[in-house]
Amino acid sequence: MLQSLALGPSIALFVACTLVIAITGTRLAGVVDRLADRTGLGEAIMGAVLMGLATSLSGSVLSTSAAASGHPELAMSNAVGGIAVQTLFLALADLAYRRANLEHAAASLGNLLQGALLLTQLSWLLLAFAMPQWTIGPVHVVTPLLLVSYVYGLRLARDARAEPMWVPQRTRETREDEPDPSGEERSLAGLLGVTAVLVALMGVAGFLMQRSATGIVDATGLDEALMGVLFTAVATSLPELVTTLAAVRRGALTLAVAGIIGGNAFDTLFAAFSDVAYTEGSIYHAVSDRVVTWTALGAVMSAVLMLGLIRREPRGPGGIGFESVGLIGLYGLGVLTVLLA
Repeated sequence: MLQSLALGPSIALFVACTLVIAITGTRLAGVVDRLADRTGLGEAIMGAVLMGLATSLSGSVLSTSAAASGHPELAMSNAVGGIAVQTLFLALADLAYRRANLEHAAASLGNLLQGALLLTQLSWLLLAFAMPQWTIGPVHVVTPLLLVSYVYGLRLARDARAEPMWVPQRTRETREDEPDPSGEERSLAGLLGVTAVLVALMGVAGFLMQRSATGIVDATGLDEALMGVLFTAVATSLPELVTTLAAVRRGALTLAVAGIIGGNAFDTLFAAFSDVAYTEGSIYHAVSDRVVTWTALGAVMSAVLMLGLIRREPRGPGGIGFESVGLIGLYGLGVLTVLLA
């Protein structure tokens, strides 16, 4: 059984899954970019919905299964830790994109709306932690609000693309989301088929990676919250890192930013899924202060990212934006809070 793997085989399986995710993630970024052109939905919407959902699949499975098996701390720390580390990935992508600050070049109304949705979703989570344990059956009252809020936010983003009321100022370094004529070369059905295969591979790899991570935890005796925030969150977030860097290399900058912000907005639903799967009451009241701290950290990091997207600083310290410097510092602070707790 995978659960009984020793430390050596667990590490080997972890590395193998990482390679699968790296290869499929790189391919997925290109396919989603072409789908954005082929469907006319644009990089911001396709990145937020399709790429964000696809790359979040493994994390969603991990959190839900952990909650169902009575491990609320692992479930929630994986969710909020993933949001923080995926936001950090945009700083790494900014370092990789040397022409200008990534948030300057990837100006998009869709990304701003997705960022506002993400802050709303994180605020719902913080409210759930602070509220009494008001439940509808075993589910907290905030859980359905998380789901409704997410769907409504996606609708707002779609409507804003159709009838934009705000447009970013174009500069020499701005990379606008313009259809690539080569996107018409593949049929829509063919692109969707390739996407389905890649998503399935990433899902299987994520499932096996979670099992390998469990083997490592059993063999080393690591703390559950520490494992969730720093290890499983990073492991299940690898697709976001790979697809973001691949999108930057392709020049699909709006897609790169949208994949992270949209994926983070979807990741807040891990908490909703986990609350439904957790049968012992509200999952929001079954976790430690460290989970609350990392939820607040994710909100602050998202707000700093939003400031960068609005300010659009062409260049900052070290050739990256001030928001990227801030994200690196904030994540480092979060790691210290976990290690020193």
